[in-house]
Amino acid sequence: MKKIKEEKPKKVKIKKEVEETDEKKITLNLIELLVILVITSLSAAVISGSIVYNNINKENKTTTKTETNYLDEIEKTYKNILGSYVEKVDEKELVNSAIKGMYGYLGDPYTEYLDETTTEDLNDRLDGEYYGIGVEITKREEGVVVVTVFNDSPASNAGIEVGDIIVKVNDKDVAESDADEISNLIKADGASNIEISVNRGGITKTLTVERKNVYIPSVTSQKYDNVGYIYISTFSNTTYTQFKKALESLEKDGIKSLLIDVRSNGGGYLNSAVDIASLFIEKGKNLYGLENKNNTKYYKDETSENRNYKVGVLINGSSASASEILAAALKESYGATLIGTKSYGKGTVQETEKLDSGGMVKYTTAYWLTPNGNKINKVGLNPDIEIDGEFYEGLEDESDTQLISAIKAFK
Repeated sequence: MKKIKEEKPKKVKIKKEVEETDEKKITLNLIELLVILVITSLSAAVISGSIVYNNINKENKTTTKTETNYLDEIEKTYKNILGSYVEKVDEKELVNSAIKGMYGYLGDPYTEYLDETTTEDLNDRLDGEYYGIGVEITKREEGVVVVTVFNDSPASNAGIEVGDIIVKVNDKDVAESDADEISNLIKADGASNIEISVNRGGITKTLTVERKNVYIPSVTSQKYDNVGYIYISTFSNTTYTQFKKALESLEKDGIKSLLIDVRSNGGGYLNSAVDIASLFIEKGKNLYGLENKNNTKYYKDETSENRNYKVGVLINGSSASASEILAAALKESYGATLIGTKSYGKGTVQETEKLDSGGMVKYTTAYWLTPNGNKINKVGLNPDIEIDGEFYEGLEDESDTQLISAIKAFK
């Protein structure tokens, strides 16, 4: 049977201008630290990078005579292609390719150029909410299929279900379209309501969906006897709030210990992971460190909140970056138990600069360190209790043998 490669699920969303409030501005020592999530394919590992955003004063930059000559060569090449190449050339894509080439030369998988679309998609995901209908879709052999429907979203309220094949958006037939085309088509429509026709079991249903702000869940919780369980799928701008709410609910329900699951979580905002760690760790203890070519600096817990019950962190080979920062902080500064398999081992920090084109570039500037000063880049975190097993998000608890074994071992 021919194997069909699936596209990365696409969120159907509408970009909406939202005035930023002070509550949404997360700062850490005058710079915003985050961990960028990059999903490759269903069969590939999740590759993440820690990012430091800063403002670069371009006016203070100087260019030497040699550098000017090199830039002249680039400009000459650019003009020659536009003026003499036999085929029509997209100027924007030509520049994108030039930038990608320069960063690709460095040979660092975390140093790269992100175009405008990729940058926008990333920012939307990490914001934790967006304006849209609340589904994720992907291209399969049978067509573009709904693979996720967010709880209490416009899509859920309208009756869209996982497995539905999208065949029409308003009056446009999209049976042969890909996920990007359908997502862009829905974004392009300015009306608050949109009609989406789906094929469900051979029957076509047309549903009216109201578009509005969609809250992206990144935390789920459960109680197993007296053990609390919280799963974190990504570290978005709203994850800390979701986590704290779930934690306080479990504590009111009388838990005696807590298992935090970050399996296959490739990262997100570093501040989100650090804030979660601060809920447990005593004030003054190290959370993590940063080491660049000039110095090393450690960041300590500055909050008065802490816990004293038993905590475990469930990890696997795709737990990376912010997940590893949280796991290492809880292990070394709180005494948490790591359970599962060795983590991915993403321990470098990237600095980013936004470009006028709407894209951004990121390049490695430092290593992050565990509270005890350990580097985990290309090494990972080793579990205290090793438990093998495959992780499939969304399966029922009884199908997740690794989780069941972890809970038993943790008890």
